[in-house]
Amino acid sequence: MSYVHDAVVWLNDPLNWKGQHGVVQLLVDHLRITGLSVGLASLVALPLGIGFGHLGRGGAFTVAAANVSRAVPVLAVLTILVSTPVGFGDRATVIALALFAAPVVLANAYVGMRGVDPDLVEAATAMGLSGGQVLRRVELPLALPLVAAGIRTAVVQVIATATLAALVGGGGLGTIINEGFSTQDYGETLAGGLLVSLLAVVAELGLAGLQRSLTPASLRPPRRRRRAAAVLAEAPEDPALAASGA
Repeated sequence: MSYVHDAVVWLNDPLNWKGQHGVVQLLVDHLRITGLSVGLASLVALPLGIGFGHLGRGGAFTVAAANVSRAVPVLAVLTILVSTPVGFGDRATVIALALFAAPVVLANAYVGMRGVDPDLVEAATAMGLSGGQVLRRVELPLALPLVAAGIRTAVVQVIATATLAALVGGGGLGTIINEGFSTQDYGETLAGGLLVSLLAVVAELGLAGLQRSLTPASLRPPRRRRRAAAVLAEAPEDPALAASGA
């Protein structure tokens, strides 16, 4: 309990919230690293996932990418990057986290596109819509909720993993955790962990609301089934397995 008390004391100290290494600035740095990482991952993965899903190809590649992201630790990628011209700092962190987030975005985009009812696509084609029009007017709107879920998952995972930035000279809330370990001030370490956890929860809740707003009303679960859907969302079908079966 002493660590909890020390963490509360640390968080209540105004001096820890100000300055270049204060909580506010480190929070801004953490959000910046997260935004750049997920943005870079989405810039590459979304077009690939949507394109593969639209064409019905690339399932094996999607499975392989998802498996590699689970097998290779972010810390190992960071270690490799700092020994290259990329060097230390936020640049190495952003690249490593983008590589970590991209397979999640790719898999969800692919599965979302492949999950569109083929009869709807066929009907749209029969009405004279071109491939591009079918993609924009039929497939993308229906796949958008799952695409958004992939970005949501990537953001939460990156927020938690971005704490590693402090190990390679980067910024973010991981600096608080790292400094706590360095000085054996475990109250500070716990305070940093609580801040990261709170940020991840806020991001999860905010993006969950955004995801729901992007879901067509006809596809939303009834209010009575919301609790069951939330439980199932904790253990969703593996996008890699779904991709392999597509």
